[in-house]
Amino acid sequence: MPIRAFIFDFGGVLTSPLMGAFANFQADTGVTMEQLGVAMAAGTEQLDGANPLFELECGRITEDRFLDILRDGLEPIMGERPPLHRFKETYFDGLHPNREMIELARELSADHRMAILTNNVREWEPIWRAKLPVDEIFETVVDSAFVGMRKPDHAIYELTLERLDGIAAEECLFIDDTEVNCDAARELGMRAVHFRDNAQAIAEVRSALDE
Repeated sequence: MPIRAFIFDFGGVLTSPLMGAFANFQADTGVTMEQLGVAMAAGTEQLDGANPLFELECGRITEDRFLDILRDGLEPIMGERPPLHRFKETYFDGLHPNREMIELARELSADHRMAILTNNVREWEPIWRAKLPVDEIFETVVDSAFVGMRKPDHAIYELTLERLDGIAAEECLFIDDTEVNCDAARELGMRAVHFRDNAQAIAEVRSALDE
């Protein structure tokens, strides 16, 4: 069955790797990834077992609430309550448009239906959309924070298919930098490319088009 639609992840596919954003956050705040992990674990206890990041990405807590949870978890580790007042600005300063993948998406949009499926944060939408020509290339954006579910939940892929009305799962190719998200797409019948770098991903996309 030929590919009729492409579903792109945002962070780490249409942008530079997410680790660059976290490195920028660490350099700006002095908070290491290990400390962030400990604070997240403490926040999970505070939210009765719910992961704070997942709750943020599903729009069930606000960015301000999320940052308060991080501050609560970081204070006993760091000996002070870090401000984190430029959290999103610092994060996005470390993310840059991935020109090669954006140009591939633009090329594909001439003959295919196009969607973005992203785990993201409601308050961050104006910032991330400003980094890409979203509306020029993609007909629909499914953002976890606005629909109350996130990858790899099958329901968010099914919602994306609903918005690509008339497209079957078998007619979609999904591109994401997280393997578990690709696995979920395959479980629903989509083809998937696990993005590791531009050369590998572009070659796999073109190979799938030739099949």
